[in-house]
Amino acid sequence: MAPALHPVVAEVTARLTERSRASRTAYLQRLSRAASELSLRPARTDLGCSNLAHAVAACGGSDRTTMAADTGVSLGIVTSYNDMLSAHAPFEHYPQAMKQTAREVGAVARVAGGVPAMCDGITQGRAGMELSLFSRDVIAMSTAIALSHDVFDGVLMLGVCDKIVPGLVAGALSFGHLPTALVPAGPMASGRSNSEKSETRKAYAAGEVGRDELLASEVASYHSPGTCTFYGTANSNQMLMDVMGLHLPGAAFVHPDDPVRDALTAATTRRVAEIAASEQPYGIGQVVDEKAVVNGVVALLATGGSTNHTMHLISMAAAAGVDLTWEDFDDLSAAIPSVARIYPNGTADVNHFHRAGGTAFLVRTLLDAGMLHEDVLTLAGPGLRRYTQRPELVDGQLEFVDAPAESLDPTVLRPATDPFAADGGLRVLRGTLGHAVIKVSAVADEHKVVEAPARVFTDQVGFLQAFSRRELDRDVVVVIREQGPSANGMPELHALTPSLGVLQKRGHAVALVTDGRMSGASGAIPAAIHVTPESVHAGPISKIQDGDVIRVDARSGRLDVLVDETEFASRLPAQRVSEEGIGTGRELFAPMRAAVGRADEGAHVFASLGRQYDHTTAAVTAEETR
Repeated sequence: MAPALHPVVAEVTARLTERSRASRTAYLQRLSRAASELSLRPARTDLGCSNLAHAVAACGGSDRTTMAADTGVSLGIVTSYNDMLSAHAPFEHYPQAMKQTAREVGAVARVAGGVPAMCDGITQGRAGMELSLFSRDVIAMSTAIALSHDVFDGVLMLGVCDKIVPGLVAGALSFGHLPTALVPAGPMASGRSNSEKSETRKAYAAGEVGRDELLASEVASYHSPGTCTFYGTANSNQMLMDVMGLHLPGAAFVHPDDPVRDALTAATTRRVAEIAASEQPYGIGQVVDEKAVVNGVVALLATGGSTNHTMHLISMAAAAGVDLTWEDFDDLSAAIPSVARIYPNGTADVNHFHRAGGTAFLVRTLLDAGMLHEDVLTLAGPGLRRYTQRPELVDGQLEFVDAPAESLDPTVLRPATDPFAADGGLRVLRGTLGHAVIKVSAVADEHKVVEAPARVFTDQVGFLQAFSRRELDRDVVVVIREQGPSANGMPELHALTPSLGVLQKRGHAVALVTDGRMSGASGAIPAAIHVTPESVHAGPISKIQDGDVIRVDARSGRLDVLVDETEFASRLPAQRVSEEGIGTGRELFAPMRAAVGRADEGAHVFASLGRQYDHTTAAVTAEETR
């Protein structure tokens, strides 16, 4: 008998379902129309002869025969492969292997299209980082273009990193009647420890080591094909795809060169073909429902995952007609225990997490505690209990075996009955400065409340210059504005982290307030991020002046400027300082900066997916979302 669902999980799911009733119903009606048009026939049979001839022209051998027939499954591969990025390089040979597997089961698999995959690790602090968030929506549109030919009965999506997986999912949900699987590549082997890497970065920021030592440390950390091993957005993506049922069980963190990885890729191909050929096929739009979305939020919170998903999960959910809000995150975070310690929330990396029991143990302990919905549809079939198993090769054959009943390393992964912390470590802040999120999983208790004078900047460069001049050697709340989606595409501000850490290490009370992003790499510094409304929409952050006392209170969930209310209201928003985005391709994204929604509504450009954007209104109240 399944355990009773936790009352907070039940309450959040119920109000999410009610709030989404109209949008979800409209979405499912659209899927139903698309599915009924196919009936039990392959999609391509509705094409005219000339249309189908173009679709078959590049095929050879048995693929040509299958595609020209009225039977046989056609699978579209959408790939983020490139060979300059470690996470995506392993995908080079996946399509050929998938094609062969498909032939073995009487199906055809072909590369339908490619999507861009950029690396935030390379573009950090550079102009190109201003394209990063928008690449998610470009990927969604590229996915739609790849699938627009209407010749596919199922989809295989090759993607791993930050914006790629959310973009692929959102794009696939536009074709939500099609059976769809996400196909990961896995993390690189552990290199130099994350804690050692962090200490070297701080030493470099403090001027204690030179560039050669810093570079040697970074190269030893990021050293081979596969995903980076810290628990940032990329690995949060992979965990979510496991728990939301869009991978086969336990697929997230198997290494690229592990034979189990090849077996999983083949099994995923067969599974999508099997669903597509069945009498009752189901698509990704039926898998990603209100319960799956709540499961994703719960798992993210329980593991201390990336704050980027306070936008990405909202955007993916909206693509399925589900109206997720920050308040849902906030209420769940107060009830969901923290059961994992993965860098930057601890010293372990995702390989340690996987060896300790990984997502299979995670799903088991959360299910047993009534914190996940078990009655969901997944790629593997009905029921999330399937995801308490992990893949292994037994006599050369892939089998799914039960996860260990106990964690194999309780310093990394614990049961929900004996967590590291009683809550999920994410807070929504409200106050006179608007609406923000803060991740406190790695913030020491004595740093969770900071009240100090502000020092205002409009970019990272100005902050780093002031730091190098030692102008910030005091208690300070660093404010960096003009970093929101409409301002410049909301780049991540990781270049701040080592220097802020140095200030904290010197004994100062330090916090960050910004309308930009910090993502999964935010750590020991309390950072109120995604501040909404953003500065270029005249949000309160635009009125902060040097010396204003700001209080960042992660305990009570407040973000306030302690200035006389009348005096603060009378201030005019600061005149914009940063340049309009020109160069490095930024000018091409001006229409997206003009159309993008608020951070608390997913920061996507697809207004039709959710509520209409209101950039100027202060934070949505809890009452309005319930």
